[in-house]
Amino acid sequence: MSIKAKRFRAQPATRLLSPQGTSGADLGGLIRKAQLIDRAQAHLRHNLPEEIRPHLFVGGYRDGRLTLITDGAHWLTWLRYEQARLLRLIRELPGFEAVLALTLKVRPVSPVKPPPVQHRALPAPAAEELQACARDTRDPQLKRALERLASHARTEDGKPKP
Repeated sequence: MSIKAKRFRAQPATRLLSPQGTSGADLGGLIRKAQLIDRAQAHLRHNLPEEIRPHLFVGGYRDGRLTLITDGAHWLTWLRYEQARLLRLIRELPGFEAVLALTLKVRPVSPVKPPPVQHRALPAPAAEELQACARDTRDPQLKRALERLASHARTEDGKPKP
């Protein structure tokens, strides 16, 4: 049994961005929805206290429900108490008059851990071997690479070799 892939022809960008998307692919509608969500986030952040602004994100809008995401449970509790005021604020925006309710979620943001730094030490005898190989090598690129490697040698006290 073979599976044949359908070959789609390239479509002009104006057709992709038009409100009447073809075959359910409505890129223009998606862009407009993203702009609406961005406007809602900016409006909420402008009208909320300074301490919660960096912790509040608008997650999406579907079926009359606006999803608000926060990074901590204590901010979620604060949002629950302020839910009526938040709904009034959101309904002020054009395009969000039909918001019926808010969905509140906690999504903790984990900090990005930098990869651990691995310090490698090259023993002095190994550096001497690399230098000897570099002296016997005719290829200039390989010779420079071997000399560069040998320059990473450390002395007996663990300090870089001068």
